[in-house]
Amino acid sequence: MAFTFTLFDNPNLLPESWDQLASENIFLSRGYLEVLQLSAPENMECKYIFIFDDNKPIGIALSQFLDVNRLESFGERDRCLRSTARKIIFKNFSSHVLFIGNNMLTGQNAFAFTPGIALFTVLPTLRLAVNAIKSDYAKRGKKIHLTTFKDFDEKDASDFTKAGFDDHLEFSTQPNMIFTIRPDWRAEEDYIHSLSKKYRDQYKRARKKSEGIQKKKLNLEEIIQYENTIYDLYFHVAKNAPFNTFFLSRNHFRTFKEKLKDKFLFYGYFLGDRLIGFNTLVKNGKSMDTYFLGYDETLQREKMLYLNMLYDMIAYSINKGFSEIVFGRTALEIKSSVGAEPMKMYGFLQHGNKLINKNMHWIFNYLEPVTTWQERNPFK
Repeated sequence: MAFTFTLFDNPNLLPESWDQLASENIFLSRGYLEVLQLSAPENMECKYIFIFDDNKPIGIALSQFLDVNRLESFGERDRCLRSTARKIIFKNFSSHVLFIGNNMLTGQNAFAFTPGIALFTVLPTLRLAVNAIKSDYAKRGKKIHLTTFKDFDEKDASDFTKAGFDDHLEFSTQPNMIFTIRPDWRAEEDYIHSLSKKYRDQYKRARKKSEGIQKKKLNLEEIIQYENTIYDLYFHVAKNAPFNTFFLSRNHFRTFKEKLKDKFLFYGYFLGDRLIGFNTLVKNGKSMDTYFLGYDETLQREKMLYLNMLYDMIAYSINKGFSEIVFGRTALEIKSSVGAEPMKMYGFLQHGNKLINKNMHWIFNYLEPVTTWQERNPFK
């Protein structure tokens, strides 16, 4: 089956049929892509791939180019030899990275196709589009070092194998933590009653610790009003991650609210008049996707702020009738303690240097050790 493709640099130029194909995933919609266009991280550029079957649009995909050399910090939490080696290797051998997918999110936000299209039949065309993007960057003096397709479940991963991705390293890192909302939960109380005594006690302890904190949904004007504080809270959390490939722009959250309006929720946590933390949520069909957050580290432990945010996200999602919460791949154990379960995700990686690519398996295993954590079951 012969497919063709067209590349776009600007989401404003995408035809209306793009959104028809993106109808099941807000993170592929033109509205969200406009957010990236206006407020992507400084070291990121996006291109948009439109795939056709005899001039009929049948698929869309997102690519992100990251220039890691433009980062001021890769992350400041870990100072071990392995972390230092990873930063040196990225800086010198893998600083130009092309993602097919969204490096800012966890989950399959790479592409969407019309029902009935077998993924393995269209992946070769997607590779041709990737080669065209790499050629375009090469003409601009930017050689792509790493090409990564991310994040896929086991079924999609098997399609990559069928499509002849043997020259790519298949890898799996930390799982995506998914919280499934049971059909019989109508309110937060139903969730609390389903917890075992140990985890009901954890819930009560967290709620007691948070006394005095006021939670408030912020509108666009308030997001703008607190923008500098919001960014400081976000940046403190982000820079203390073990490794970063980007940092959000200062205007990112206001732009998100401007473009996606009530699909984007921003909650501020106040102690008196002082904003001490925030979290963000994105309505994505029947799924609620958690987005970025930030908090004052000096109050985080004392007030159990992060855990309370998780409980608040769960309560809201139950009350509004969502079927699941996508919690992402950080803080695995604490998310497990509230009821999220790990979903294994797969990616496919290729280095532009053939010698390095042949040795990617052991290089990757050295730089990305298996995360050790204990899965919890908080339910009766």
